[in-house]
Formats: sequence, structure tokens, C-alpha cells
Amino acid sequence: SLSAASGLAEMGAHWIHGPSPGNPVFCLASRYGLLGPEAAREENQQVEAGGHPPMPSVTYGSSGKVLSPKAVREARDLFYALLASTRAFQGSKEPPWPSVGQYLRAEIARTVPTMAVDEEDARQLQLAVLAACLKLECCISGTHSMDLVGLEPFGEYVSLPGLDCTFPGGYSSLADRLLSDLPEGTVQLNKAVRTIQWQGSFREEGDDARVFPVRVECEDGDVFLADHVIVTVPLGFLKEHHQEFFQPPLPERKAQAIRNLGFGTNNKIFLEFEQPFWEPEQQFLEVVWEDESPLEEPSADLEANWFKKLIGFVVLQPPEQHGHVLCGFIAGKEAEHMETLSDAEVLNAMTRVLRTMTGNPNLPAPRSVLRSRWHSAPYTRGSYSYVAVGSSGDDIDVFAQPLPEDPRDPRPLQLLFAGEATHRTFYSTTHGALLSGWREAERLNQLFQAPVPA
Repeated sequence: SLSAASGLAEMGAHWIHGPSPGNPVFCLASRYGLLGPEAAREENQQVEAGGHPPMPSVTYGSSGKVLSPKAVREARDLFYALLASTRAFQGSKEPPWPSVGQYLRAEIARTVPTMAVDEEDARQLQLAVLAACLKLECCISGTHSMDLVGLEPFGEYVSLPGLDCTFPGGYSSLADRLLSDLPEGTVQLNKAVRTIQWQGSFREEGDDARVFPVRVECEDGDVFLADHVIVTVPLGFLKEHHQEFFQPPLPERKAQAIRNLGFGTNNKIFLEFEQPFWEPEQQFLEVVWEDESPLEEPSADLEANWFKKLIGFVVLQPPEQHGHVLCGFIAGKEAEHMETLSDAEVLNAMTRVLRTMTGNPNLPAPRSVLRSRWHSAPYTRGSYSYVAVGSSGDDIDVFAQPLPEDPRDPRPLQLLFAGEATHRTFYSTTHGALLSGWREAERLNQLFQAPVPA
């Protein structure tokens, strides 16, 4: 947590995306009374935000001025219209481009006309806002570039209705409630797993010893024998370690699905201020670099320009709880570079950005910085999944399929797979993760309820 207020900083999941009856996280949170009064309001559950929360925002340009809300809105409306048009390619045999990014760029080049000389500024501003929209989309997709996100499967992702909301007591308040229903000692923490051996015959100690097909060995040397294991580790970890993590290794089809799917980094940078420089009603401070365009290659110099990938800052609400705290979001290689810097370097870069944007060279520096480092974290290696170019929703389903594959195997469901990357329409979300866990639990329920064959 940050020093000043009692406030908490969510290093991981932040919002309930689409808090409405179709969202199991929202339903649980409501049932447990973990939400604020607004979140539960009927009209909030009916807002169709398409995964892009309509926050009251102010847009700062790199010239140090607030940009025209009308110009920003028009460019953003164009971007979302183009983004919505990607749905047309779902199931298409020959999409016009392999990636969402290439498609959007081609459409932008087609629709943002070469304007008359006196309108060149307006065109440049429109392109700069479109470039900022693409960066925001990178954060939402957890990718370095929309050029890595497959166009054809992109429309399979489902956004639920509802105005995104947060947990006043933090996301962990939900996990704590779920844990409190389990018997004491059920959950063991700090038990990193080294290997999962399956399709084996592992014997318990003792007289009436049973034989188990699965043996889980922890890095501290402890061993657990089991009939079934539900694997929920992040796709980023499996991409690096599936080869040695599972013995025998996963079947090639499953390994290929793990390789095909995308997994990237979206990080947060929290800045705490003595006093706010923003207005109380502003919830999002957007940042636009006015010389940028989606039609030009961005600079490859991470060292010098990493902070330009930052999309802006969400104001943590309410200040009574959090203090005066901004939460910046940054994705991709720039987010990964940020992880290698010191707190002082990050704080200095953020101070420079805010001074540039507000046009106030004397803007006080934040008093502290706190950030996530999801790429460096050895058991995550990033944030969440996306369906990459060369991949499809079928890869998600193949990844989710339990092992062994032969349904007639006398020891079924040794390895089950859950987690956000195993949900075909809700990947990258906590509600996708939750539903995938319930799906695998239900698979085991069905197995234990099955009639015994004669």
C-alpha cells in the first residue's frame, strides 16, 4: 500500500469488467456485499461500454495544452467504429489482413483524408489521437502491438454490459470470502511447484496404500500425490516451462496451442501526490503525443522513449481512501523496459511527462511511486493472454482440454486446465478465470457422479 492514506493499490486485477448479471465476479461480489452503492444500481448494469469505460476524462497534449474535447471525441469515435468493424471478419476464410493493427492502419489511411494545407493541423491531431487509441487497445489486449493480435478471431472476445467498477475493499476481499468457506489449512501458500508427473503409478506410504497417477513435486521438496490436478498457472509461465514442468511433456497439439496463443505485459505505475493538480471530477488524464501517427513507425529507442507508450492516468477514487493517487497504464516492450529501471528513474520520467503535458515546468514531483512488474515475476512472465496472429480460438479450446486425451483411459482427468487463457470468449479477465475454474470443477463433479460401468 502507499504511505499516506489507508488506501490500497491493486497491483493486479483492477475492475470488474461488465458488472451485470452475466458476470459471475459481479454476482459473487454483490452476494457478499463487497461493492459500493453505485456499482449495484440497475442503470449502471445496463451501460454498454464495449470494454472501454466512458470515464470523465481530460486529454493533455505534448504541447502542454488540454486538447479540444470535440476533436478528441471525433477521432476516438472513428477509432471505435473501425474497431467494431473488425467483428465482420469472424469466421472469415480470407480476412483482408492477418492482424487487427494492420487492418486498422489500412482503414485509417483510407478514411483520414489528405486534408487541405490549412487543415493539416487538424489531420495531425486526429492521427495523434488515433495513435493514443491504439496504445490503449494494447493495454486492453495485453500486447506490445495490435499487429500481433489476430484479426479473424478478435471478434470472438465478448464484452459484458455494465459500467466497470472496483472493489472498495480491494479485489482480494473476494478471494478472502471464497477462502473463508474452505476448511482451515486447505490452501497452502509459498509452495512453488517444480514438476507435475502424470500417467504414472505413485504409491502412498502405509499399509492400505493407494496408487495415484499424478505426483506434484514442489521446489521445497514436498510431494503431493493425486488423482487429478487443476493447473491454473499463467500462460506466460507455461510458454517458458511446459517442457520440463510436465513429465511426460504435454502432447504436441497442446504444446503448439500454448506456443500459438499470445501473452503480453500490461503494467501499472502508481504516483502519489501531496496535492492534486487535477480537478475533482476528472477520473482519467489522457496523454497524447501530438507528433505521433499510427501510419508511421514509432521510434525503436526504448531507452529514450519508453514513457511515450503510457496511455495516461486513472485517478483513484475516492481520495479519502487512497490519498491523491494516479494510476498509469503501460503495455508491451516499453512496460517490460520500465521494469528494469529504478524507482527514481520511473518517478523522474513520469514527472517529466506530467510537466510536459500540463505545460507547468514547476509541477511538484510525486512523493512516491509504486509499480507492477508482471514480466519479471517468474511465475507469471506477463499479464494475460490474447489471440495472436497465427492462432485462433481453437487453440484456447485445445489448451483447455483435459489430459489424458483418450476418453476411454481408465484414469481420466489427470490434468485439467483453467485460468483466463483457457476461456474462449472471456480470456484476459477475472470473470473468464473464475468461470474456467468452475468449468473444471464441474468436470470432476460429473466424473464422480457418473454411474459405475457394469
